[in-house]
Amino acid sequence: MVDCEGVSLGSSCAKLPAHSGGEPSKTPPPPSALKNPAKMLAIRVHMLDDVVTLFQVQAKALGRVLFEQVCKQLNLLEADYFGLEYQDHSGIRYWLDLEKPISRQVGLSLVEPLLHFCVKFYTPDPTQLEEEYTRYLFCLQIKRDLAQGQMLCNDNTAALMASYIVQAECGDYVAEDYPDPSYLSTYKFVQHQDRELERKIMENHKKHVGQSPAEADLNLLETARRCELYGMKMHPAKDHEGVPLNLAVAHMGIVVFQNYTKINTFSWAKIRKISFKRKRFLIKLHPEGYGYYKDTVEFFFESRNECKNLWKKCVENHGFFRCSSVKRVPRHRTRVLSRGSSFRYSGKTQKQIVEYVRENYVKRQTFQRSQSFRQSSSVHSSVATNVGGSISAHPLIPLGDNSIVSASCGSMVLAGADSPSLTSPVDRMTPSHSSLNTPRTSHDQQHTVAVIEKADRASSLKHLTNVASSNSLNKISNNKVDVVVTSTPKVNGGPQYPNSECTTPDLSPLKSLKDEVQKIQTNHDSLDGEIKKKRYSADRAYFIAKEILMTERTYRKDLEVINLWLRDEFSKHDSPCISHLLNIIDPLHDAHCILLKEVELRLAAWESRGVNHHRIADLLLKAVQYLPLYEDYLEQHQAVLVQLSNELRDEIFEQIYTGFEKQKICYLPLTMFILKPIQRLLHYAQLIDRT
Repeated sequence: MVDCEGVSLGSSCAKLPAHSGGEPSKTPPPPSALKNPAKMLAIRVHMLDDVVTLFQVQAKALGRVLFEQVCKQLNLLEADYFGLEYQDHSGIRYWLDLEKPISRQVGLSLVEPLLHFCVKFYTPDPTQLEEEYTRYLFCLQIKRDLAQGQMLCNDNTAALMASYIVQAECGDYVAEDYPDPSYLSTYKFVQHQDRELERKIMENHKKHVGQSPAEADLNLLETARRCELYGMKMHPAKDHEGVPLNLAVAHMGIVVFQNYTKINTFSWAKIRKISFKRKRFLIKLHPEGYGYYKDTVEFFFESRNECKNLWKKCVENHGFFRCSSVKRVPRHRTRVLSRGSSFRYSGKTQKQIVEYVRENYVKRQTFQRSQSFRQSSSVHSSVATNVGGSISAHPLIPLGDNSIVSASCGSMVLAGADSPSLTSPVDRMTPSHSSLNTPRTSHDQQHTVAVIEKADRASSLKHLTNVASSNSLNKISNNKVDVVVTSTPKVNGGPQYPNSECTTPDLSPLKSLKDEVQKIQTNHDSLDGEIKKKRYSADRAYFIAKEILMTERTYRKDLEVINLWLRDEFSKHDSPCISHLLNIIDPLHDAHCILLKEVELRLAAWESRGVNHHRIADLLLKAVQYLPLYEDYLEQHQAVLVQLSNELRDEIFEQIYTGFEKQKICYLPLTMFILKPIQRLLHYAQLIDRT
């Protein structure tokens, strides 16, 4: 009997293939559930604010019953971002299956069961979270991930994120109340917290004066989502050679780590099917253009439950992030022979959540935030909640000491002393529910466009002087174009109206008002369309640029496998084939080291200077000068492969060659590294086609 379950990741998420046979789960339901399935269970749920709440449900009730009770108590609208997590006796963490009875959940003890309410799907764009309360819960999850060491990052980034947590919970920094960093010592932000880190947190806290808790929350999420380990939950596994690895599933696909260093990413677009056979986790790739040396990648887990657990999380993440809708498929019950797992994602997709919130949004009453810090007696320190207000993200850059530092564990390189310490432009578009000064009267008047005139710009820029360089301020001040602060039309798709004060001489107030209304009604459709187009085109360009940066780093490492590591391996052995290969790949390596540095600096400037500096196509145009190097490589790589095949007949050469391929640095067959430059050209072509 073959134990195999899988899901094809095709273009249509509603169509699900038939599955091969498999044996049922070997984990029997708890005896207590079998004896009295109708009995009531007292289930404890650990909330994100560390409050434990007791819920009463029947043992035979579906997991959805408990989850809906939790969401109802929280009055949570965007509930599908979250889930209930529990841990079995061996430490494996599972998500509560909403379509399965509580008594039949794998590994869930029915003796004083404890579940944790957690973020299940980490959105890559926090501005898509409509409700301030949802963003607040996400921030509590980020705070927990930092404290538990699940989201590792450098000290500068950790200090910046911790300072936003302090600003949201403690309010503005006041020197009389906080003369030294000791006010931070009572709370544990990260596991390696020390006095130096607390000093950095305090220095960042000083820069956030005036930020409301909602603004601090959004800045925290904007900073966190750039970290490489944002939302990554590690699942220990091994490759086919027994090398210990960690697998994680995220919005972009399945990520492979060695310890906490990312070594590979299998994007959803390149995955054809995911499945598991007992302890083997299988990723089947589309054969065209991915560049992996085989179309099926295998990983091995310690137990079948661990393997299936990751498989289920992959199914859910793919359904949530990649599908516009998911077809509800009734689960079949095993009769004689199992046809494989019937598990499917059953919740709303991210697209459906956005549409649902637009249709059902109502203004939330002020909610109580958790207070982890002592409150200041100063009137300047406030934790008032701006519920439903229009806010924008303005996260700072976590700068090091006059050097280029990474915003995360290598996922984002940010400039040092020459770059301004303020990210996100003033006209960044963020979700807005309602204006603080205007009551909600209808769904067609929920968003405003605040126009900041030149006379007001100086006062708004004065607040930024403590974090931005004088050169950057001069550049902004000399800009003759009016800055428009907009809110993204996310709720109900309502039109946006300019909110500017216009004076018309020699006209009565009524006539001025009438003319202004007619002008607004004539132009608001085109203005709304331009804002939407600008927002989405900017986001699309940013993510393409981000993909170029990440893949360029991987490509450079692949070139280094040959140009540095293979060169060192054969330094004591004369090989015409290897010498020929090094001669044609060395110019490519040098060229792409230069290109990578330029892309890193350009993307850092993009993050810090706003829409006027969103340029990366000129770098690709400049890289056309490298095409002769690729033409030479295309002409000679076949000869290298033929020479390599011939030299493998030599025992000494074969021994060195085989030994090199077994090293961890050579994670693919060497011939696949030789083909990487050709595949890189195809990848550039695909990225350009997407623009």
